[in-house]
Amino acid sequence: MKRPEPLEIFQPTSLKAASTLVKEQGPGGRFLAGGTDLVIAVKEKGYKPKYVVDLKRIPGLTGIRVEKDGSVTIGALTTMHEVETSPVVLNKYPFLARSAAEVGSVQIRNRATIGGNMANATPSADVAPALIALEAKAKISGLNGERTISLEELFRGPGQTNLAPEEILTAIVIPPASSGLRGDYIKFSPREMMDLAYVGVAVALDLHDGKQCRKARIALGAVSPTPMRARRAEALLENQTVTEELAEKAGAEAAAESKPISDVRSSADYRREMVRVNTKRALLNAVAGEPAFWVERRDRRY
Repeated sequence: MKRPEPLEIFQPTSLKAASTLVKEQGPGGRFLAGGTDLVIAVKEKGYKPKYVVDLKRIPGLTGIRVEKDGSVTIGALTTMHEVETSPVVLNKYPFLARSAAEVGSVQIRNRATIGGNMANATPSADVAPALIALEAKAKISGLNGERTISLEELFRGPGQTNLAPEEILTAIVIPPASSGLRGDYIKFSPREMMDLAYVGVAVALDLHDGKQCRKARIALGAVSPTPMRARRAEALLENQTVTEELAEKAGAEAAAESKPISDVRSSADYRREMVRVNTKRALLNAVAGEPAFWVERRDRRY
């Protein structure tokens, strides 16, 4: 571990001040949320930022709240542990809670933030597929005001987003869910804990009478340059009764849509096969109604 180079640290108390700092200081800076990615990059990977803008003194960037229209807003500086244990998330989107519970260790989850995780744009991020399957939106603040985009649009490539240098991701907004929402998230990695996903699969189904699928969303992680939707697989499921045979077909279609690479962790062919298998499993789990507590889910998986 190398001793980091000297750098300036700013701690603004408003979004406008934070964005203005980046505009004035110029290239070479980074925003700091939880720091679990940035600190490792500085200490172990040789990254040398010229300055860091710490966002933690800016009010209003934490917390999980239900809005009047039924949507749920998650502040960008909300920790993964808060997402994992939130009664709101566990009640409305238990598979999102499970995806947050898959991030690193409990120590990491008490520091890592959902906004920092999204802004880091790692293709294997555990929470991204679940949020994309929920059709979440990203609220963004900059010097030109606020804008909102679909979370899927946020990602441009590994480590790259569609944020301008001075723009700040302030919140994730999940639209109102139907009473028939069922979902699942499956992370495939050889080690039980504290490993990156080789494949991540999230499904969100709007079910009528238990198995009739009115709408389907399937999102994949770690099998393309950005987290992605498997839209052709979704189309197979909509207005159909979800059977094992149909789940098998949807899994095969999702595998065909995925764009994995071969690397030191896995071959592309193996990743495609794990997309097929785990998409089928996630669909059948969603229909069956998986438990809200991720420990029960994990114990059955391994």
